[in-house]
Amino acid sequence: MKFDVAIVGSGLAGLSVALHLAQTRKVAIISKRALLDGASNWAQGGIAAVLDSGDSHDQHITDTLVAGAGLCEEAATRYIVENGRAAIEWLIEQGVPFTRDETAELGFHLTREGGHSQRRIIHAADATGHAVQVTLEQKVRAHPNIALFEHHCAIDVITSDKLTGKGLSGNAPHLVGQPRCYGLYVQDEESGQVLTFEAEHTVLATGGAGKVYLYTTNPDTATGDGIAMAWRAGCRVSNMEFIQFHPTCLYHPYAKSFLITEAIRGEGGLLKLPPEAGAAAGTRFMPAHDERGELAPRDVVARAIDFEMKKRGLDYVHLDISHQDPEFLKEHFPTIYARCLELGIDITKEPIPVVPAVHFTCGGIVTDLAGRTDIPGLYAVGETACTGLHGANRLASNSLLECVVVGRACAHQIAAAPPIENPVLPPWDESRVTNADEEVVIAHNWDELRRFMWNYVGIVRTTKRLERAQHRIALLKEEIDEYYRNFRITHDLLELRNLVEVASLIVNSALSRHESRGLHYSRDFPDTLPKALPSVLTPERR
Repeated sequence: MKFDVAIVGSGLAGLSVALHLAQTRKVAIISKRALLDGASNWAQGGIAAVLDSGDSHDQHITDTLVAGAGLCEEAATRYIVENGRAAIEWLIEQGVPFTRDETAELGFHLTREGGHSQRRIIHAADATGHAVQVTLEQKVRAHPNIALFEHHCAIDVITSDKLTGKGLSGNAPHLVGQPRCYGLYVQDEESGQVLTFEAEHTVLATGGAGKVYLYTTNPDTATGDGIAMAWRAGCRVSNMEFIQFHPTCLYHPYAKSFLITEAIRGEGGLLKLPPEAGAAAGTRFMPAHDERGELAPRDVVARAIDFEMKKRGLDYVHLDISHQDPEFLKEHFPTIYARCLELGIDITKEPIPVVPAVHFTCGGIVTDLAGRTDIPGLYAVGETACTGLHGANRLASNSLLECVVVGRACAHQIAAAPPIENPVLPPWDESRVTNADEEVVIAHNWDELRRFMWNYVGIVRTTKRLERAQHRIALLKEEIDEYYRNFRITHDLLELRNLVEVASLIVNSALSRHESRGLHYSRDFPDTLPKALPSVLTPERR
């Protein structure tokens, strides 16, 4: 398999890179499942950008910096915000059906979400991600220069320092010195065959790592694959302790990971105590936690809900927007209205039971604003990367914006790069492995990992809990590594291997931060230090 560019992941970041490159490059998109099975397709709220004269870049930047608790890189934030309008205009050109509003300057309805000082969220009703993904999917499927490999699982990237030990250093002079990426190994899920993808440029756009936790709004594909692969290849990762819990995930036994968008609170939704709270039932509690009430940033709202649930022994709290006009709710939140009604909840008449759930990985692979990692030829974009935009807490609806802006910059960087001569890459070696004897071990380890991460590395942390998690991870890694060395790989084993790697990065990053900041709250270090510094982990050379 030989391509100019191999992109791992089919969310908004990956598709943006592909479409910007496909006119001049032969591109492969490698997707673990179908193209629409990633997190971008689940995004409800919208995309934040300055699209109205009453708003400004400085206001959007300030809102982002405040939400990021002092840890956002201002230059990265400014670059992404200032390129926001161009990103939206590109999506409109592609045909994305954003919700119209003829009275607005740009002709599209703008909503407001927590942490934003202005209405600046452009959206397609309450299913923005789906509208964007369907539009771009049609474009990539029709493009003759884009090859799609759905149901293909990336295993590891191939770097020159791994090739020199195979006697291949003479194939190309640039195999000596700084490692370079030349492609990756990928398993065809249907046949089980491992394919070698040769590419001058490899882009990791694999999304976040929400499935490392028991409860998450993320799809099943969010297993931290890109972060783990880049770490094993020798890339630094940063700010992995900042795991964003979305405050409002639907609480219902038959509604797996269904998100209730932040825009509900932006349009007047109120958080209240449920009947189980006794005399306090129906009482709003957010004003007691933050003067911004329901429009406080996500970390504040999630901690407030967690506090009230633990204090009162509750399984959930209520999010009530039933005071709004029913037709308004049906028009602006048709997906949420329909799904809740299926489950017996009429949001026009009664509150929605909600709980916090893991939502977004704010840290990731260290990159510049063109997606370049520490290894030439290897790029990372979207949630799998850490550009410095999100800091200690992502501002609502900045994530899809980053995907498009950095995706475009990454494509331009690749297009401008001089061609190189790739060495001949060795095939995958399965000569010394056998079929697994007990695959149930994988399921048991997966369940154990997600449970102790939820219990020990959650919204509120302690050093003792983190050390317990670290100890358990070390034992699991040893077991999984032995399994990986001796048995033929499977989709589940690859994901578990990556999840354990990412869990280790999260815990080690959390233990290194001796303060509470943004999404990382420690009872042992409740104060915030005067200077905000990123946590950066550097892998040992292997």
